[in-house]
Amino acid sequence: MPKKIRRGANPSKPSRLSPDAHKKPKRKVKPAKPAKATKPGRSKPEVNKKPTIAAPPKPKPTIVKETTFAELGLQEGTLRALTDLGFETPTPIQALAIPVLIKGGDLIGIAQTGTGKTAAFGLPLIEKIDAGQSATQALILAPTRELAMQVAKGLHEFARYAGLRVVPVYGGQPIDRQFRALRAGAQVVVGTPGRVLDHLRRGSLRLDEVKTCVLDEADEMMALGFTEDMEAILAELPETRQLAFFSATMAPRVLAITNKFLRNPKTVEIIAKQRTLETTNQTYYEVPPGKKQEALARVIDMETPGSTIVFCRTRLETAELSESLQLHGYNAEPIHGDMNQAERERVLRRFREGLADLLVATDVAARGLDIDSVTHVINYDVPWDAEQYIHRIGRTGRAGRKGDAITLVYHRELRQLANIERLIGSKIAPARIPSVADIASRRRAAFVESLRETLESGEFESMLPPVGQLSEEYDALEVAAAALHMLWKERHQNEQVQAQEEVFADYEQPEVGMVRIYVGMGRHDGLRPGDLVGCITNEAGLTGKQIGVIDIMDSSAFVEVPIEMGNQVVDALKNSKLRNRRVTVRLAQPAFSDAPNARPERKRGPRKRK
Repeated sequence: MPKKIRRGANPSKPSRLSPDAHKKPKRKVKPAKPAKATKPGRSKPEVNKKPTIAAPPKPKPTIVKETTFAELGLQEGTLRALTDLGFETPTPIQALAIPVLIKGGDLIGIAQTGTGKTAAFGLPLIEKIDAGQSATQALILAPTRELAMQVAKGLHEFARYAGLRVVPVYGGQPIDRQFRALRAGAQVVVGTPGRVLDHLRRGSLRLDEVKTCVLDEADEMMALGFTEDMEAILAELPETRQLAFFSATMAPRVLAITNKFLRNPKTVEIIAKQRTLETTNQTYYEVPPGKKQEALARVIDMETPGSTIVFCRTRLETAELSESLQLHGYNAEPIHGDMNQAERERVLRRFREGLADLLVATDVAARGLDIDSVTHVINYDVPWDAEQYIHRIGRTGRAGRKGDAITLVYHRELRQLANIERLIGSKIAPARIPSVADIASRRRAAFVESLRETLESGEFESMLPPVGQLSEEYDALEVAAAALHMLWKERHQNEQVQAQEEVFADYEQPEVGMVRIYVGMGRHDGLRPGDLVGCITNEAGLTGKQIGVIDIMDSSAFVEVPIEMGNQVVDALKNSKLRNRRVTVRLAQPAFSDAPNARPERKRGPRKRK
């Protein structure tokens, strides 16, 4: 039998987690008292007047002095993890919150998402946990499963040398898997209110040993209807616990719960400034899991950039990525904190002189770089916060020039990117991952442009006699085409293009107003563009001009049609045959949205007992 959970110190009040909590106690009806006559000149008493919630004193604007993580009182293992992750100096919310939380006081942190809140509460939290005890000693509540996963990942990286187990619990994941993780020991639990409450009811999670509890984005949790769940969870914490509330706003409903549960909290407020970078074109590519290196190669081949900086989070990732790029024929050089000054100067000299096109760097190593010729910045990893994003893409678009900032993201990182968009006050446009056909077309265009430059320079007179001789036997156009074919083959025979079209296909973004349709037949089946065009125009009633890009791969194909006609085309292709075969047809999975938002977790009510 799971142990019953206490609710507060009042034994007469039933626990909110009890099975009988939904039953309302019978009310004793008292006889009504006769109304007293009001004397003339005396005002009537106020009835049912709601008590006013006293707001905490508004914090005065705080001047945050520049400091380091070591000066904030963090231990050696935590500092080492921060160095590995590329953290150099704390953000304002970290500089103000970490000392308060290390001392053990309650805290109200008012700061926007993307200002470094995870490290602000995560670093002091890690310092207080005893790795020798398997009991849950810290609890973090987050409004959505995506944020819970993001926070759990950040804490896991911060605690890499502390030997702690961080377990996320949220809806949508098999609960038996969470049972096993909690039984194995979880010093830190990160979860959504609904799933945490579920585990408390089942007895699979106990809060008796919790030292610190953090509510991340408390205002959003209340907006999603989790107020009662939050109060039920907070009521189960021991008396000696430390509480920290982080919220973007301090609405009255947030004040009510802080007044109820926090004890003499200190309030710190950080107002994030919105910043825009008008000289930089900002785009992002959503990448299939584990395919960032292949996607990076495609983007570089398509963009054909000049001097480019590729940002990574860690020194190890910087070294591995630069080595992989070199093996694929790119002139890439790494630069990170482990390099001595002589090596650093050598790499920067090669980059400035154009001997290296790609500089693969960590954030710390890139500080102080002042190279006006940088045309592209590529975020191989999504930055931790908006300030880091601004610092990175500020390496391009200098001296009045236009620059390009490209970010590679996994689907789970879209929320983090949306927060950065909001804080910088600028839209980061989605882009489709270039296909093999796109890259080939771009290379042909560049090849034609180089031929045009050669014709304008006039450096071909010595080849006119053999061309004249050949033109007597063959058509002049055929002679020119044969010569270009030989030159093209010589230039590109050693180039390798990652042809994993099937992996990237569903992640390619269609043109605006269009939708991509998947067809389960490809070039190995003899499918040609004309087959798709003929079937769509005959069966679905579209015109040839309405059909967009057609990508035919080895075993599948994609075709773009107007978004309002997508279902119509799918139904028509399902009911017809392509090359005398019925094939699988469906709408391609949407890889992007204009404003990626995390779906709120569905609240679950109490289970009915039989």
